[in-house]
Amino acid sequence: MRRRTFLKAGTAGVAGLAGCIGGDSGGSGTDGTTTARTELSGTLNVATYSSFVDAPSSSPGPWIKKQFEKKYPKATLKWQTPENEVSYFLQRKAQGVDVNADAYVGLNVDHLIRIDEKLGNGNLFVPVADALSNYGHVKDELTFDPKNRAIPYDTGYISLVYNGHEVDDPETFGRLAKPKYANKLIAENAQQAATGRAFLLWTVHQKGPDGYLDYWKRLKRNGVKILGSWDAAYTAYSNGERPIVVSYSTDRVYANRQEGVDMKKHKVGFLNDEGYANPEGMAKFAGAKNPKLADAFLDFMLTKEVQAKIATLNVQFPATDWAKPGEEFRKYAREPEKPVTFSYDELKGNVEEWVEQWARQVAR
Repeated sequence: MRRRTFLKAGTAGVAGLAGCIGGDSGGSGTDGTTTARTELSGTLNVATYSSFVDAPSSSPGPWIKKQFEKKYPKATLKWQTPENEVSYFLQRKAQGVDVNADAYVGLNVDHLIRIDEKLGNGNLFVPVADALSNYGHVKDELTFDPKNRAIPYDTGYISLVYNGHEVDDPETFGRLAKPKYANKLIAENAQQAATGRAFLLWTVHQKGPDGYLDYWKRLKRNGVKILGSWDAAYTAYSNGERPIVVSYSTDRVYANRQEGVDMKKHKVGFLNDEGYANPEGMAKFAGAKNPKLADAFLDFMLTKEVQAKIATLNVQFPATDWAKPGEEFRKYAREPEKPVTFSYDELKGNVEEWVEQWARQVAR
C-alpha cells in the first residue's frame, strides 16, 4: 500500500507525484465486444505512477495488461512511468511538445486544478465520459471533474489508524487535540504528500476556512509530528514511534496480508464519523495517437472484474457500484458513515492558499 505525493506547483523541475474479462465493456458487435475486438489494434501507451505497475505481487498493472491484450488480441498495452508522473506531461504540453501517450492513470482533483491553472484553455486531457458504456456505474459522489475528463477508477478514505494497545479511538477532531492525545499523532506534510493534503482539506471541511489554522495550532501545541511522505509516516508508526497515524481506512486489508501482524495495532478511526474521500481518476490525452483504443481501455477499467481486481491489488475501494472486491474487503475494509470531500469548484482558487497558509503557520 504505497501512497504518492501530489503534483507540486510549477511545470519545470517538478517533483514526482508521489481469468478472461467478460463483456461489460461496450462494442458494436452482436455480443457487445466482437467488433471492438476485431477492429481495435495497435499500441496503446498508458502512463501512470510506478507502484501501479512495478510493486512485486501487488500492482494492478501487469494483470491489467495481460487481460486487456487478451480482450483485444490485436492491441498491445505499454505502460509508461515517468519519474515526475503527470507533471512530466504537463511540462511537455506547456512547452508545445508532443506528450507521446494515449491515456493516464492516477489523477486526482489537485492535478486537474494545477493543470488548468498552468495551461488555461490548452487542456492536457479531453472529455471522455460520453464514449464509455460503463460510465453509468461510476458512483456519483466520486466524480471530481466537471469537464468529464478524469474518470474515477478507485478511491481511498483518509482516516486515522491507531494502535489499540496504546490508545483509544479519539472519535472526534476535538478530542484528538486534547492532552490525552499529546505526542501521539503522526501526520504527513500537506505540501509533499497526498495523504497530508487530504487530511488538511478534511480539517478545512470540518473547521471551515476561517477555523482550520486555529485547529492546526492546537494540534501543533499537542505535539503532532509531521513527516514528509506517507511512507515515512507509516514506517514511523509501524516502528512504534507514535500510536496514531493519518492513513487509509483500508489499512486492515493491507495489514491482514502481512505475516504475524497483530490486528489490534491496526484499528481504523473516523473523526466525527467522517472520512475524506480521495478518488483516483484516469483520462485520455488530447492528441492521443490511438483514441478509440484509449476509450476502450478506459471502459475496460470500469468493468466489474477489473474494478474488483484493482481494488484488491491497489488496496482501495472500487469507484463503481457493481464491483465486489471479495470477502477480505468485506471483513477488513471500512467505509465512513459520512464521506466528505471538496469539489473541483470549491478547491479551485482556494486550495493553494490553504496549503500555503498551513505551511507558513504550522509546518515551519
